[in-house]
Amino acid sequence: MNWLKVIKKGFKFEKKEVKNVWTKCEKCGEILYNPTLEKNLWVCPKCGYHFRVNSNFYIKLLADEGTWEEFGANIESIDFLKFKDKKKYSDRLKTYKEKTGKNDAVTTGECKINSIPVILAVMDFSFMGGSMGSVVGEKIKRAIQRAIDKYIPLIIISASGGARMQESIMSLMQMAKTSAYLAKLSEKRLPFISILTHPTTGGVTASYASLGDVILAEPGALIGFAGPRVIKETIKQELPKGFQRSEFLLEHGFVDKIVDRHQLKDTVTKLLEYMYNR
Repeated sequence: MNWLKVIKKGFKFEKKEVKNVWTKCEKCGEILYNPTLEKNLWVCPKCGYHFRVNSNFYIKLLADEGTWEEFGANIESIDFLKFKDKKKYSDRLKTYKEKTGKNDAVTTGECKINSIPVILAVMDFSFMGGSMGSVVGEKIKRAIQRAIDKYIPLIIISASGGARMQESIMSLMQMAKTSAYLAKLSEKRLPFISILTHPTTGGVTASYASLGDVILAEPGALIGFAGPRVIKETIKQELPKGFQRSEFLLEHGFVDKIVDRHQLKDTVTKLLEYMYNR
């Protein structure tokens, strides 16, 4: 008799999923303990690299506790072109909804930041690379209109790979629509603070992300329209060191201030206190 088989038969072994508690810094290569990294707002304590985070993180970081009220969560994209590449667009939407728990790439809501009422829109790169489709444009438009109706400031945190190709010209039209509504906000002399995170590119950069009264950026964020590789291949020239990074754009006047994640709420508060006449 094989006693080892008998013993194994008498025990039930449960497979337990082991969570990865370590993360390698993409900039300096340091191996970081996730609970420590999370406590440090997902900023590398050694080199200051800002890891990409989702929209829920920024809402929790900026909004006063208990003040966040989301709106527009029920708006969903539809596959009106019946678009298909390697996968159907409708299937991609379903996958990302299940993966992120979001209906699209931007979350909009009303909250208070250190007791100052604001409309806050936060893009999420984890939903189809933060691509801007008709729903993103519509939710941004509604956020702007609500800021106008309630006469309170607007803050948009951008993270995007650009316009959503699966919606063709409809996605590109969101650039014009959101820009037109921001002009209305400006006419009411209401402040708009645009916060650029890594990466902010394509049609989002070419529209509302670049139209802030004040433009803030996180350290090391990639910000531009086309990517560095595409530009280099087009103009057939070597690009300057740090090209399209937030530090380069600050030096050349496109960004007003680079703000570490730890100082983001305080910086936004000071700007609002200066710009917003309640």
